[in-house]
Amino acid sequence: MPAGKNVREKLPVTYLSLPTVKRVAVCAMLFAMPIRSSVISSAARFSRQGVLTDRPQVRMALNWLDENLDWTTAQQIRLTEIPAPSFAEEKRAHAVKEVLSADGLPVFTDKVGNVIGELRGTQDKEVVLLAAHLDTVFPASTEIKVRREGDRLLAPGISDNGTGLAGLLAVARAIQSAKIKPQRTILFAANVGEEGEGNLRGMRAIVDAYHAKLRAVIVLDGSGIDHVTTKALASRREEVVISGPGGHSWSDFGMPNPINALVRGSVRFINTKVPNAPRTTFNLGQIEGGTSVNSIPYQATLKVDLRSENEEEIARMESALRDCIAAGVKDEMDSARDRTRGKLEWKINLIGSRPGGELIQDSPLLEALRNADDFIANKSRNERSSTDANIPLSMGIDAIAIGAGGNGGGAHSLQEWYEPTERELGLKRVLLTLLGVSGLAVEKA
Repeated sequence: MPAGKNVREKLPVTYLSLPTVKRVAVCAMLFAMPIRSSVISSAARFSRQGVLTDRPQVRMALNWLDENLDWTTAQQIRLTEIPAPSFAEEKRAHAVKEVLSADGLPVFTDKVGNVIGELRGTQDKEVVLLAAHLDTVFPASTEIKVRREGDRLLAPGISDNGTGLAGLLAVARAIQSAKIKPQRTILFAANVGEEGEGNLRGMRAIVDAYHAKLRAVIVLDGSGIDHVTTKALASRREEVVISGPGGHSWSDFGMPNPINALVRGSVRFINTKVPNAPRTTFNLGQIEGGTSVNSIPYQATLKVDLRSENEEEIARMESALRDCIAAGVKDEMDSARDRTRGKLEWKINLIGSRPGGELIQDSPLLEALRNADDFIANKSRNERSSTDANIPLSMGIDAIAIGAGGNGGGAHSLQEWYEPTERELGLKRVLLTLLGVSGLAVEKA
């Protein structure tokens, strides 16, 4: 039989039974169908990653990360020691901008304070974002001085998000040093307003600005390589405000007291039952009120964080909070000795809302991450969390949040710590995931 001839050309059609024809047709359709990433074997993924890491420029970038770990740690320490509470990130943003600009990367600050460096791709109609948040949960008055205990670095914010910012700068510089040209344009962003009442305002602004072009978002938040956030945890932040006439602790005793009402309502609320599945939580995070120990306050406020894997549970918790505060105010008014000089007023303000969302399992972004995990011999688990990735995920844009390597703990506390052991694995994981979704420019022959 001549080479290249199809066997089926030699068989008369009358020799094929109807069941055989059906089987052949089904096989032909199956072979024609695209292979989904969810069924791609680890070996196949590794083979494709090998093509990426075979490129000399990519190897140069990987080597740069290995050879400049001290530089990366120095950047982390320097940035951590610059106070950056939400809504006051300017000084830290300026320091990040200087580093991003040092190698000639075009960098600008947008209207909300995000610092964005832009590495143009061969086609700029599609964009990939690598981001790390600038802000911390600590007020500007917090003393922040990084100290060492052996290999461990200790300071408020050293891991969340000193690690992410250092990782952002290291990966950007590695790519610039290796003169890598991507296919899709890469944005390196240090964004404001991730924590607390920042309400993800920095990420919201970036997504609004680039939504039509944005194809993937990689968020660097904290340390580690053992997880990837693919599910956005929805949350609401509420502020309870109770107001009254106020007065003197002795002469006006018995007058309705906003703090008393707040306490009464809070005790009711903390006894609200929440389910284990879907996991649901609440936290009374801040209480303020009063002017002196011998004054009946004219106002008291409470800030509450509500989270759940199911947004219907958040709505239920919001309703419970309202009912409990109303009951607390009523109890205080009913027990007051003097109601003639004013009554208590109350309201609940929504001060933050983070939408939920979920990455599809056959996402090219998730495949790129798994490829990177294979390269560094890492196995990571999918998690649900509340991060900057909430915004793109809620809008159907592929997004993940990952750590930038090393190990950390004590987040949001004065005892926060970070150990840079094997930091390079996390940085390589970030680099290869980023290049896996941005693509590399075709090399000229």
